[in-house]
This record gives sequence, C-alpha cells and structure tokens, in this order.
Amino acid sequence: MKRLLKTASYIVVITLLMVACSPAAIPNLGVATAGPALSSTALAVATAGPAPVGSASGASAINASQPAAQATSAPGEPVDYSRVGDELAQAFTGKYKGKTVTIAGPFSDQDTVKFNDSLNDFEGKTGIKIKYSGSTQFETTIHTAIEGGKPPDIVDFPQPGLLAAYVAEGKVIDISTIINIDWLKQNYKQSWLNMASMTGPKGPIMAGVWSRATGEDLIWYPKAAFDAAGYKVPTTWDELMALSDQIVAAGSTPWCIGIESSAATGWPATDWIEMLMLRTGPLSNYDNWTDGTLKFDSPEVKKAISYMTPIWFNDKYVYGGTKSIATTNFGDAPKPMFEHPPKCWLLKQGDFITSFFPSNLKPGVDYDVFYAPPIDPQYGRPFEVVGDIYAMFKDRPETRAVMQYFSMGESVKGWVADGGILSPHNDSSLDWYSDPAIRHVAQIMADATSIRFDASDQMPGVVGTGSFWVAMTSWVSGAEDEETALKQIDASWPTK
Repeated sequence: MKRLLKTASYIVVITLLMVACSPAAIPNLGVATAGPALSSTALAVATAGPAPVGSASGASAINASQPAAQATSAPGEPVDYSRVGDELAQAFTGKYKGKTVTIAGPFSDQDTVKFNDSLNDFEGKTGIKIKYSGSTQFETTIHTAIEGGKPPDIVDFPQPGLLAAYVAEGKVIDISTIINIDWLKQNYKQSWLNMASMTGPKGPIMAGVWSRATGEDLIWYPKAAFDAAGYKVPTTWDELMALSDQIVAAGSTPWCIGIESSAATGWPATDWIEMLMLRTGPLSNYDNWTDGTLKFDSPEVKKAISYMTPIWFNDKYVYGGTKSIATTNFGDAPKPMFEHPPKCWLLKQGDFITSFFPSNLKPGVDYDVFYAPPIDPQYGRPFEVVGDIYAMFKDRPETRAVMQYFSMGESVKGWVADGGILSPHNDSSLDWYSDPAIRHVAQIMADATSIRFDASDQMPGVVGTGSFWVAMTSWVSGAEDEETALKQIDASWPTK
C-alpha cells in the first residue's frame, strides 16, 4: 500500500507539473539468508530440464551455492530457452500461436503501456496473446476474482504479503514445478528466491518470480556542486556523519528531509528505520520485526533508531530544522538541493524521486546517487526494495511459457531501457539502462549481499500504512517521545 501511495503521489505531482517537465517460512527450506554478489564472471551451471508437475524438487532444492548470471546462449547464437523451461522453448517454435494468457495487476496509465510494449517482441515471436487488465483498486478486484473462482492465469502482486495469503489457501501453483530450478538459482540472487518462498497447505512452495523492482537504500546528492566543493562519497556510516559535519562546518546544511504526504504523511520515516534495521542487526531481526515477532519497543529497533535521531533531531543537520520535517512534502524535499549554491546536500529516498527533480538536470552530471553506507561490516551490504512478483493460478502450457519468460531479464529489457524500473534478473545487462544514475542504482542492487522487501509494506495495513506512519510523524513533530510512539505501534498490531 505504501508503494502504491508513493506512486500515486508522484503521478499526481507530475501531472500537475507536466508543462514544466515471508521470510518466516524460509528456515524450512534449508537456504541461506543471503546470496553472493553478482560476479562479472559467468560460471557454468547444470542444464537440467524443468521439474515435472507435482515434483517435490521445488523450493527445497534451493541452496546457497548460487552461481553468477550467464547468458542462455553466446552472443549471436540462438537463445536456448529450454534451459528455462520446455514450454518456453516450444512457444518460440510457434506451438502455442493463437493462445491467450490473461494477467491482472496494479499497472495503470503509462505503466500499462510500458508493460504491454515490453512484451510485444515475445507476442510477435510466439503468437501468444497476452491480455493485461490493470486496476487502481487491485487488491479489491483480485480478491473478488480469486475468491469467486475466476482468477486470471497470472497475477502481478506488488506486495508479497498479499500473495502469501493466497498461497496459504492453496490457490497458487508452485513455479518450481514448471521452471527449471537450476535456472532460478542461476538467474536470481538467493534473497529473491527466499522472498518468493511462501508456505502453502502442504508446506513451502516457490510462489512466483520477481519481474521488476525499485531501490530504496539510496542517498542522492547534487553531483556537480558536490564535486566542486571537494566532498567525497562516503563508504561507511562514520564517513557519512563526518561528511555531514564537514558540510555544517562549511556553513551549509547536509540533509534534505520531508515526510509530508497528505493522508500518507510519515512513510519516508519508515523507510529510514527499515534501512537502519538492515544495517544494525542480522536479517533475522528484520524478518522478525516485519512479521511482528520482534516488537517496535525492543532494544534491536531502538538501536536502529539511535542512528537516525542524531540526524533528524539536529537542527544543524536538517534544512529548515527538525520542526520542518513533518510539514515538508517528500516531493519538495529535494528542491533546495538544486539551488545555487545548494541549501542541503543529501537526500535519502528511493529511485522514483528523480521524477521530482528539475527536468533540465542531467543524471550523472548534475546529480548522482550512492549506496546508504553500512554501519556494521558483519551485516554486509543489504539493500531494500519494492517490486512485483508474478504468481500463476492456472496451469496450461502457454501460461507456463509466459511465467518462464518472466524469469528472464529479456522480459523487461524494453521497460528497463525506457526507464522507471530495475531488473532483478542476473542475466540483465547494465547497458540496458539509459539513465546513468539508475544504472548506478542497478549496480548497487547487483552488488548487494542480501535483498529485503520494504518491511512496512509487509506488515498488517493497520500498522504498516497506519500506526507506523502516524507514530513517526508524532515523534518527529514533538507531539510524542520515542518510547510512547513505539509502544503505540506495538499496541496497534492485530492479535491473532
């Protein structure tokens, strides 16, 4: 829900300005919590065919020895789609020409156009017609369709928690039975596979394939002015704080922060805490916090917040002072960064925020981005995302072929080039990204040692898009102290 509100917020702003511009089930799978970083060297992997329907080789076959990405064929040679799945290979021979596969999801307006355009090549070569139906009321419409016994063939879920509910009811097909598991291990970081593993009535299944993503653990800066001032991109949290002090000593203000977002005010604060939870403890802390096992009013969460308060509650660090944070719209927060000279220099925000930057700025020249630095090296380089996971509800050969195709970077190549998304697939190329700043984000995601989905988007709505937002706003505005705010969030968690 938070992701959809973010999207809705900036679509509205862009429209107005157009003239100017469960991880909890994973231990049962016997998998590691983090996969290796993307290597530039392709490693050989087994080329076994897909598991047959009903195979028990699914999610339980996943292990931590995940090789780096490798093209399905050498440059200039035909792609060996059989390594992904037999149905995909057969689709490219025209076997399913004239068949239709229905897909439902949250895309609307331009996203629908980009989605359809990205599949034009596949439709043209296979003859399979993909009929997409998008809705801004996605959760309601898909619930009606699935519970009414008339689901589409494939559903695009923008939140894994919603998919998990249907997996628990036994309504979702285990894609490890229709996509070569060796291919999945090769083409996704282990973390992506972990996040796709969910518990059904008979145990864990691989509930879907991840298709597109956006990154969150990012800090944006006005590159041209930053370089001219002699500042250096920090690689540790201590260096980040030292940079903040350096900017203050130069007579300026380091941080641009705003959390106002109409009815969704407060969500940017949740992203900060999520980022810090990943950097101050093991992934299990993050996962337990996400599912409510670890309370907000716990030492682990308070430890994460302790790295946030020295920034947010320091008037010398925040443009406009702490009192301005709750009243500054998140889309307006970057504006002072591009004044001459900048009035603030650092903005922690997801990659969608470039939609709010002045349209005359050049990415990689006037602005750039860096990875929010690690705090404790033992926790590696985690990276938080939001993204789309495709799940299969009807098992037909042509539907299998489409799902198998979605597991390939090729399925989003056009969308990546057009801008607005990251590909989670290891066989994607950085050369596909036309925007140098987003290409940098893609590299950051590829270099991550672990991936986690936005925590508040997985929490019950009354918390993740309710009390969490409200409490953070009350805390930063001074209406409540930290202890009271955290206890109020815990008290709002639904009882089972």
